[in-house]
Amino acid sequence: MKTIIYLVIILMVVIVGSSSSSNKIYVSPDGKMGNSGIKESPLNSIHEALEKAKELKEESSRISIEIHILPGEYHLNETIRITPELNSVKISADSAKEVIVKGSKILDLKWQKKDNNIWTAFVEDDIHIDQLFVNGQKQILARYPNYNENGGHWQGHAPDAISPERIKTWKNPVGAIVHAMHGSEWGDFHFVITGVDEKGEAILQGGFQNNRPSGLNKKYRMVENVFEELDSPGEWYLNSEENKLYYWLPENVDLKTAKIEVPVLKHLVEIVGSQSDPVKDVKIKNIRLEQTQRTFMEEYHQLLRSDWTIYRGGAILIQGAENCLISDCEFTELGGNVIFVNRYNRDIQISGNYIHDCGASGICFVGDTSAVRSPSFQYREFVDFDKMDKNPGPKNELYAAKCFVSNNLIHRIGRIEKQVAGVQISMAMDITISHNSIYDVPRAGINISEGTWGGHVVEFNDVFNTVLESGDHGSFNSWGRDRFWHPNRKTMDKLVAKNPDMPNWDAIHTTIIRNNRFRCDHGWDIDLDDGSSNYYLYNNLCLNGGIKLREGFFRTVENNILINNGFHPHVWFKNSGDVFRKNIVMTDHKDIQLQGWGKEVDFNLFPDAKTLKKVRENNTDINSTYGNPLFRNPETGDFSVNNDSPAIKLGFVNFPMKDFGVQKPELKAIAKKPEIPVLHIAEFQKVKVKTRLWLGATIKNVETLGERSATGLDEEAGVLILKIENGSLADHAGLQEGDVIIKCENIVIEKMGDLLNAHQGANWIGRLRLVVFRNQEENEVTIRTK
Repeated sequence: MKTIIYLVIILMVVIVGSSSSSNKIYVSPDGKMGNSGIKESPLNSIHEALEKAKELKEESSRISIEIHILPGEYHLNETIRITPELNSVKISADSAKEVIVKGSKILDLKWQKKDNNIWTAFVEDDIHIDQLFVNGQKQILARYPNYNENGGHWQGHAPDAISPERIKTWKNPVGAIVHAMHGSEWGDFHFVITGVDEKGEAILQGGFQNNRPSGLNKKYRMVENVFEELDSPGEWYLNSEENKLYYWLPENVDLKTAKIEVPVLKHLVEIVGSQSDPVKDVKIKNIRLEQTQRTFMEEYHQLLRSDWTIYRGGAILIQGAENCLISDCEFTELGGNVIFVNRYNRDIQISGNYIHDCGASGICFVGDTSAVRSPSFQYREFVDFDKMDKNPGPKNELYAAKCFVSNNLIHRIGRIEKQVAGVQISMAMDITISHNSIYDVPRAGINISEGTWGGHVVEFNDVFNTVLESGDHGSFNSWGRDRFWHPNRKTMDKLVAKNPDMPNWDAIHTTIIRNNRFRCDHGWDIDLDDGSSNYYLYNNLCLNGGIKLREGFFRTVENNILINNGFHPHVWFKNSGDVFRKNIVMTDHKDIQLQGWGKEVDFNLFPDAKTLKKVRENNTDINSTYGNPLFRNPETGDFSVNNDSPAIKLGFVNFPMKDFGVQKPELKAIAKKPEIPVLHIAEFQKVKVKTRLWLGATIKNVETLGERSATGLDEEAGVLILKIENGSLADHAGLQEGDVIIKCENIVIEKMGDLLNAHQGANWIGRLRLVVFRNQEENEVTIRTK
């Protein structure tokens, strides 16, 4: 009997082993259709390899298959689609530097010279061109103003971009594309001109890309796809009526040998299943993906009451999948989002990728609105309490959960769209964002659109150079306009007073933000905005913008270091339950319209007795103290404190200063690091700084009798301007060499630290009101801060 049992077991092992074995299918640009797919006889397309994989799966569904892509360049004529019958398929290469998958088509054009600069060629009448690549480099769609890498918004913007006077110079404005910021710089809008009205103004179609209605920003505008604006090297224009391409030839391009590519796909890969039949165990590894079409005029969806609408797609779209991996790939020159994790997904891992120079967001997790109980979709909307579903948590499982974003390098995204993020989360649960470097972005590095449903962990990230082309935001940003939130503050106060657990109906799990390094020069380092609730922030190094908590409930902020800034509590509720303790801050609290000071604000370290006295006027910080934190090596970015620091006596605990950002060696070697700030408070500096650059002005303290005499001051106080950089913010404001800044936002300025702290307190507004002493009299000056 035992012998029979052993034989049965052996037979089962053989059957299982054979059914779960792996097969390798090779693909090469030099392969041939119908080849066997072995290394010596590879197939010539990824699509054919997938068809062969399906055949093998029909023979044995448990088999694991690797489609191995050999070095070369692959142009897709249709999107790679992976469905549940291809579970356990891996698409990989040896190196992303050697394998390039493009969503573009190579054009074979016959060029003719139009004039000294412009060449023309006819194109096929069925091809739509929204981007043009020559020898792998993206060219510039004819635009106004001209492209300038250092030109700010859209690398160049102008108030008169679509003025009637300029439109008059265009023979055919129809089809021109208008990009404009939100009136308050909360994201952007995009339009197509469909005609011109009797006033000579453009008739616009579009503007659905932002969830906060607004007029177009009067300053930040750019227009493209206009023939008359074809006036500089590298610019191009397609006359769709004539099917004729116009190109201003750069000096370094030879059209006889140039490779001309145009994107023809919006998505390169779609991994698509369903909750009941998900795609499982698919891996994509070591591939470079490039050149997709722009998507800003596609269908957009509202994300509850956040500022966002969003296109549910990307170069890689993942929907209805479990335990899938995207790793060690490079993504560049993509027209829209890069990786979009849509609706139901579980255990998706996105790691070790290099994402740069793309049109919209980097990595997005966006659930379905049907999973939200009693959803509202715009800022002013609200479901009546009597009609509201009062059950906590999600209504169904059409959202991402237990997913990981780790060790990615993300920069220069949002090149077209501005309401974007390096990592975006909306209607999701338990997403971990760890050890990523994110910088050079127009808005937030990491954004969480609402409280549904929390449980996220944001840790060890390095996020800086953010909010470069928008306003009122942070390197990390969140909103929490959940069921408890109401646009009328009095109504919201009553709702929460009667239902104190209501803020946790949607934010059912605590979101943790820990061990990150943030720097935002145009907003807050961490911005928990409108209603963000149920957060725990600790061990974060904030290099410039401080921490803001607006409205919301149940936030604990402890053991953080806020360099050159402090705590910004805005419009708190009477019983918010918030805690701010054991933090090192360098300014007083920048509170606005508080009904109460939360559960605890205490045991914090302030820079001096004057600041501590001011914050205690609010009956907070009774056990706080002041003094030099004794940073170990602030010039190199080590802001840990010595053992005899007064912060230690308050309970502050040092945390690691070397583990921020991407740790994958190849990416860590090329990743930028944030600029380490000079401490505003001279007494805290180990290396004393006499002068510094501020908004394009070189400044110093007035500290000698000679400086007082030369400027005509009646005391040795104020900040003296030594030099103004041409074209800087200080220059545009009309500041002059020899001016002495004596007030900023009605705060008396005696030294540089006063000016810099006043700047930090009002930085979110986007401008500062100064009083300068010039020619023996006071002058009022307004200076923009970006």
